[in-house]
Amino acid sequence: MQKAWLYEEYGPKDVLKLGDFTIPSPKHGELIVHVRAASLNPIDFKRRQRPIFPSDFPVVPGCDMAGVVVDKDCHVTKFEIGDHVYGNIQDFNRPGKLKQLGTLAEYICVEESLIARIPEKLSFEDAASLPLALQTAAEGFVTGSFKPGQSIFIVGGAGGVGSLVVQLAKHLYGASRVVATCSTPKVDFVKELGADEVIDYTKIKYEDLDEKFDFLYDTIGDCKNSYLVAKECAPIIDITWPPSHPRAIYSSLSTSGELLEKLGPLIEEGKLKPVIDPTGPYPFGKVMEAFSYLETGRARGKVVVSQFPEPSALS
Repeated sequence: MQKAWLYEEYGPKDVLKLGDFTIPSPKHGELIVHVRAASLNPIDFKRRQRPIFPSDFPVVPGCDMAGVVVDKDCHVTKFEIGDHVYGNIQDFNRPGKLKQLGTLAEYICVEESLIARIPEKLSFEDAASLPLALQTAAEGFVTGSFKPGQSIFIVGGAGGVGSLVVQLAKHLYGASRVVATCSTPKVDFVKELGADEVIDYTKIKYEDLDEKFDFLYDTIGDCKNSYLVAKECAPIIDITWPPSHPRAIYSSLSTSGELLEKLGPLIEEGKLKPVIDPTGPYPFGKVMEAFSYLETGRARGKVVVSQFPEPSALS
């Protein structure tokens, strides 16, 4: 058995508890990873609050992780025991139930296709902050058929996904102009990410903006208002469900380690930087506090959990 954060009924964060969960054995094409860091996503607490994705109890929350391979199926060819890997272990596009065993545990089981080697410059904490948010951020550009040279307006430029959308627009997808929104304390931070202009939404409303954009990327589900800054035929991407405006296109994510491998050089060059909320990383024993903070909606970048128990159960 191993220690893991889990819940056995839907509800608020109080249903979470630190308990025992069986250590899995790898099946065909799978690896066992000792988790060294994980990050939290809104889907983790939304899934806990109500049955939006079917799963059997008990559920260990968590999608993102970074850690060390400690065991593998004989058919795994890309990775060896001892490799440092990261990824989003939950494939939301696969039919059927999500994994019971998420990443807030000492050991997780994951398919070879869902992970990648950690770029050398990244710590476990930095790596754990990236997978789901990066996959979501990149998918929006594909969904909306973004073209180099287009201008982009990003709603929520300081969040876990938004902070990566800003960087991808600037350094990968060739946006001609990048404008993003955030609150007053985060304006300088979003500028440092690469935004050409930052709109403080506490002071300026959408209807006050004269400029119209070729592409609108809304990371917080405010399209019913933010659509005002989009040109008449501009794609409007909404990563929340259901989309908040009739013109909005819902964009989810493609869960794959391939994207992480593709963007590795950009990470190594320092053009794509992980963003960890300065309140963390939270120790493994303070997952409740980490969720409390995430659920306020005030996080800057990703809420990360580290200081996982040292490997012992498989030694």
